[in-house]
Amino acid sequence: MPPQPETPDTVEDLVGHYRKKKRIYELFLKSVEAAFTSEHALNSGTPAVIHSTKSRLKDDEHLAEKINRKRQDGRVIGASNLFQEITDFAGLRVLHLHQSQFEAIHKFVEKKIKNKTWALLEKPVAYTWDPDSVTYFKQFKLRTDLKPSYYTSVHYLISPANDENHVCCEVQVRTLFEEAWGEIDHSINYPNPTDKIANIEQLRVLSRLVSTGSRLADSIFKIHNSQSS
Repeated sequence: MPPQPETPDTVEDLVGHYRKKKRIYELFLKSVEAAFTSEHALNSGTPAVIHSTKSRLKDDEHLAEKINRKRQDGRVIGASNLFQEITDFAGLRVLHLHQSQFEAIHKFVEKKIKNKTWALLEKPVAYTWDPDSVTYFKQFKLRTDLKPSYYTSVHYLISPANDENHVCCEVQVRTLFEEAWGEIDHSINYPNPTDKIANIEQLRVLSRLVSTGSRLADSIFKIHNSQSS
């Protein structure tokens, strides 16, 4: 269990605590993104395994909102456990066209772990509602989980293997179809989840369509590649 602070810190204190380490997070984030974008096997061919990447550092305003939400939920957050309670200060999205490309991305992450460039801070998790996708991801020994919103993405929480600064980066791997859904969901549900039942149901329907689209894209490329070989 992360250490619990003895005295409460103000939200402003905690944001200031993050600011002191923000540059270190930024440097690690840039190194992780560069690792993905410079790997020839992931960025060559038609289509390349990686379509694009997106990176971001959490800004002060969103951090303050997150601390307040967690405290309202009963979490005790102070300077001594801030970086254990919140782990998405640095985030990278790795986007690909279709599900079959995930294997190459996953193997790349495994390679980085095995050669002690990165370390996993927790078991990677595949968020999915689709039973077929659960079966697919379990072959890579990933934990699977279902979010009520039907959010779909694979998450890795990584740090430098010899980390003295206690920084980490959340890497999200998803298809372009899933990214489109995620952008819509984020606009409606962040920072405060919608309470409109119609929107909740529509997002679930859209998630099912996204899975259908991803599966169809997989089929298209399998047929294309078999005819080309």
